[in-house]
Amino acid sequence: MTQGEFNRFCATLPHTHHVVQWGGANVWKVGRPEKGRFKMFAIGWPDKKIEDDELMPITFHCSDISYEMLKDTPGCRPAPYLASRGMTWIQRTSDEGVSDTALKDYIKSSHRLMAAKLTKTLQRELGLLA
Repeated sequence: MTQGEFNRFCATLPHTHHVVQWGGANVWKVGRPEKGRFKMFAIGWPDKKIEDDELMPITFHCSDISYEMLKDTPGCRPAPYLASRGMTWIQRTSDEGVSDTALKDYIKSSHRLMAAKLTKTLQRELGLLA
């Protein structure tokens, strides 16, 4: 998935917001960042050498089961910094073991998992409660 594809896809998910931080990372959040009420669900790490049409490392939150499966999958690794702190975040560095289609499913799941960590009041305000 390229930087452009990643950003376009994340923008289609409900109540998402994009910021560029940490030296140029594309960080996607669900909730209300303008009020400090948000959860990060995906990060795209463009390298200065990566053109917009090249694959970009993408980090996402996942379930414990998915984490155990993905951490040893070719083209994936425990996410630097986040996984070392006991969080179940994976970084896909190539499409060798996880296709772009599967990656989109993991990003949707990450969005859903992180939205569930928002307060119930905010989830209701945003229409995210089932």
